[in-house]
Amino acid sequence: MKIIKDSVHDHITVDGVARALLDTSSVQRLRRIAQLGTVSLVYPSANHTRFEHSLGVYHIACEALGHLGIEGKQAERIKAAALLHDVGHGPYSHNLEDLIYRETGRYHDDVDDLLATGEIGEVLAEYDLDPERIASLVAGEGRFGQLVSGELDVDRMDYLVRDAHHTGVPYGTIDHGRLVRELTFVDGELVLGEGNVQTAESLLVARALMNPTVYSHSAARISKAMLRRAAASIIADGTTDGETLSRMDDHELVVALRSNDSSASLARRLDDRRLYKRAVWAEIDDVPGGIIEADHESIRRFEREIADRADVPAEHVILDVPSRPSMTESTSRVVVNGEVRQLGQQSPLVDALRSAQYAQWRLGVYCPPDERERVGHAALTVLGLDIDGPLISDVRDGLYTTLDQFGG
Repeated sequence: MKIIKDSVHDHITVDGVARALLDTSSVQRLRRIAQLGTVSLVYPSANHTRFEHSLGVYHIACEALGHLGIEGKQAERIKAAALLHDVGHGPYSHNLEDLIYRETGRYHDDVDDLLATGEIGEVLAEYDLDPERIASLVAGEGRFGQLVSGELDVDRMDYLVRDAHHTGVPYGTIDHGRLVRELTFVDGELVLGEGNVQTAESLLVARALMNPTVYSHSAARISKAMLRRAAASIIADGTTDGETLSRMDDHELVVALRSNDSSASLARRLDDRRLYKRAVWAEIDDVPGGIIEADHESIRRFEREIADRADVPAEHVILDVPSRPSMTESTSRVVVNGEVRQLGQQSPLVDALRSAQYAQWRLGVYCPPDERERVGHAALTVLGLDIDGPLISDVRDGLYTTLDQFGG
């Protein structure tokens, strides 16, 4: 048994298979991967790691297992899956996930190979745990996979509280203790028990508020896009490949980016926080559907066309197109008058938050500060954007900060 002091959950007791997994190199690697990627360029105290988060998820999973009465081998599987759920993350967490997927065909929760081999495979074999079954739990499959990855999962309960704590942004603060106590299974589905519509709403509201203020803050999006461009360049020039990149930690990636001619300029900008600026910041209704649905190669072609029209180097233009707004938390299930219902069917908050999410969506075109005007006007033409007035709004827009706040 090992007791670890945690900044969010106080003391965490780690025993059994989790204790044996804790000191494997794959789990210890998570100490060197930032939970929020480049968000620390916006919120300087957001330097917590995937290791801390994994411990927190394990801790909440243990609490949930106690309340649900799950014991024995099944409990050990879930504990292992909770601790291991992020071992597949590449450097800077989600910042490079799309790039890694394009190169490897694998997302961070595709961990079958990682769990079946090496130190982790040896530990699981020692405890007579099937790696394939644990990988399926990490992927959210089956009755108990919902606890690890689903609308009411322990992963979400930890990262919202932890990210709020380390950024100092209060919106992610939720009563995870009540959430855990009210979890139950109905016909194989994980739901919140009777009288917990507001409890489910708290998860929804926390995620909806944390997204624009933390996860999708404009400066965080710009720095993420710059990091992604720099990492893609060292794959394109043969310095590394997607598989190798996916197993780097943050420090290894930074060294690689600084050391390579194709990425050194962007690496220095990120080091010194000399970020690109927004040349265009467009609402969803102003963007043609074909742009929103464009694949990676089409986005790159648009970037080159914008750069040519603006007469700037191609590497100076980054087009950042988020996916269409979605709200998976609205499918959380809660018991109302003895009947299991989706939160989206029960809560009037869902439609309001969907509308807010839609209003907050922005397409971004980023470039060095002294090229903003040329790039902005070129982007309007190339992308066919229907924007009246200034390309950048200098007033608060929903929960987005103004242009210059935090260097955005």
